[in-house]
Amino acid sequence: MTELRPILAILVSAVAIPAILSLKGRPNVREGVTLAVAFAKFGIIASMVPGVLSGTRYGFSFGEFATGIELAFTVDPLGLLFGLLASLLWIVTSFYSIGYMRGLDEHAQTRYFASFAASLASAVGVAFASNLLTLFVCYELLTVSTYPLVTHDETDEARAAGRKYLAYTFGGGVAVLGGTVLVFVLAGTTAFTPGGLEGLATADPTLARAAFALLAAGFGVKAALMPMHSWLPDAMVAPTPVSGLLHAVAVVKSGVFGIARVVLDVYGTGTMEQLGVGLPLAAIAAFTLLTASIIALRQDNLKRRLAYSTISQLSYIVLGLGLLHGQALTGGLLHIPAHAFMKLTLFFCAGAIHVETHTDDISDMAGIGKRMPLTMAAFAVAAAGMAGIPLVAGFVSKWYLVIGALSLDGGLIFAAALLVSGVLNIAYFWPIVYQAYFESPEGHDEKPLIGGPLGGRDKVRADGGEDHESGAADGHSDEGEVPKPEHVDHLGKHDEEHEHHGGPPAGGWDDRGWRGGESTWFMLGPILTAATLSLLLGTVPHTAVFLQIVDAIVENLPGVVV
Repeated sequence: MTELRPILAILVSAVAIPAILSLKGRPNVREGVTLAVAFAKFGIIASMVPGVLSGTRYGFSFGEFATGIELAFTVDPLGLLFGLLASLLWIVTSFYSIGYMRGLDEHAQTRYFASFAASLASAVGVAFASNLLTLFVCYELLTVSTYPLVTHDETDEARAAGRKYLAYTFGGGVAVLGGTVLVFVLAGTTAFTPGGLEGLATADPTLARAAFALLAAGFGVKAALMPMHSWLPDAMVAPTPVSGLLHAVAVVKSGVFGIARVVLDVYGTGTMEQLGVGLPLAAIAAFTLLTASIIALRQDNLKRRLAYSTISQLSYIVLGLGLLHGQALTGGLLHIPAHAFMKLTLFFCAGAIHVETHTDDISDMAGIGKRMPLTMAAFAVAAAGMAGIPLVAGFVSKWYLVIGALSLDGGLIFAAALLVSGVLNIAYFWPIVYQAYFESPEGHDEKPLIGGPLGGRDKVRADGGEDHESGAADGHSDEGEVPKPEHVDHLGKHDEEHEHHGGPPAGGWDDRGWRGGESTWFMLGPILTAATLSLLLGTVPHTAVFLQIVDAIVENLPGVVV
């Protein structure tokens, strides 16, 4: 059905950019525009959910912009899954951004909100693209629009992270373009078709495999598949709302979404099996999810630990796609929203801790549950979900993944990798929760994987941590030495004039109680909302609509056993 809503969903945030930029001197109105546009974007996309679930496909075309290829957008179940998720969480992140940016009195806030609007326009363009070339254009626009967010701090570290981000993602974009051209040569089209393009099934197998390798590698950069992952931990220097939405939802999810499009709508499961490319993709994903989990154990900086956790969790999605089985596909696709809700909660908690206490290292967080009880409770819920504990979103998606793996010949090794990764999740999340509530700054024990020589607290520091100067060797400092927010970057590093590295003030953490006194509700509200969404998807997944959308995707795939 030809409709304006697909293009309106993209343009509503794009046209808001000049409005946001013009309101630099009126921050309340600027934030009001941001919130209004976020709600409008979500409303437009949500209005198409009933029709898409009943089989309607909404489309809009600008006509041909390359030989035989339209600049066109279509809302199908797979695109709806990504678009609905990104637009919903933009609302949550917009509220959080207000509290975070004002709490730190950040510079360039107008540029920040304008870049966010551009990023969401590009992300929804990725979601609704009708063919590989349109997807490529929006994919590259997403890189350009997120660059100012990655480099927001304008420090040497931020600029270095931005250069690395551009090098990796533009390199991946070149691979995507090369694969797109090769697919067009082999199949005569790049239009997305459930079950795959017929021309690829009869094309030269070597060339078809080469095209798949280019596309998987290109999208795998933003999906942070190893060894193309190192840009992601470095990008954690960005403000925490950026890390949360763009590096748990829009950017990294555009990578796994691109792989999903290639697997389901370009090649199809039948051609994937015929070419034998599903198993190598699943193997790379299994290696990534285990290796990243092990590396996460060594990270003392909370955001870097979350970054390596993201690398691991994204590979759950790719693993489900590579197994090509109905239940595994369901689990992999459902993990897109499940991971987004849980990881957004975790990043928001890390940001609230940073804003309120200037604490970024896990080794400085003993007893912080007294100072931030609601924040750490939400952190505990999301961490449990990441480990696959029942009643949280991560359990449902990982259950489908494990059952799907066990249903395949030789799938036992992939099921084992998933279970081992779950144990590793507990190993690197539980110490954070335990010391927050059950230890004090004066009497906490050093966790072997963080504080001992193997963890890097002695001679070899964990990534993201630095040896403290004399007078602050235990991570503490006298009250009153807390630096002004502008002297603290988002990985907890400080300029030479300020040596406080976070941790409890003299006398220990204040007891703020459970009524929200730990932070502003602009930050607490989004944290609790994201945690609640994690619980809803874990307890009533069909009612939460995302499982209905995933079921519609998988049921429409020819030859897939549901």
